[in-house]
Amino acid sequence: MSSIDRSDPVILGHVLAEHRDLFNLMLCVRSSFAAAGGLTPDRRAAVLASLHHLRDHLCDHFNQEEEGGFLEESVARMPRLSAAVRSILCQHPALLAELDRVIADLESAPADAASWTRADHAFEMFSAHMTAHERSENAVVQEGYNEDLGLME
Repeated sequence: MSSIDRSDPVILGHVLAEHRDLFNLMLCVRSSFAAAGGLTPDRRAAVLASLHHLRDHLCDHFNQEEEGGFLEESVARMPRLSAAVRSILCQHPALLAELDRVIADLESAPADAASWTRADHAFEMFSAHMTAHERSENAVVQEGYNEDLGLME
């Protein structure tokens, strides 16, 4: 069992793996949007499949965070982080709703260049919000474990 003043490599490894998976899934969506060629039903289906996969993974990721784990452990180590953790957890519903809007808008929009551009822009906005959220999580974990994960700028 780890001491309270030493980092737990299992938890830190899990944090890094989860954030890497989320980054890769967002990159997959970006790649699907950026794929060469015209807007085709197959291309639209590929983007929607990537978005749904990201959404499912993100929902699971948020549920794990809300049930405890590295954020809760960070607060146990440094109680002053509780407000930051509450703020991070409160962002989850809004992030999922934002991604749900991207998916719903793309599913209901006509298959034209304008709707494709709107969906791409909406996903980039979601991606920026998600990246900021992950940065906040990383900061709390790094502070809670007094461990530089190499994730901050």
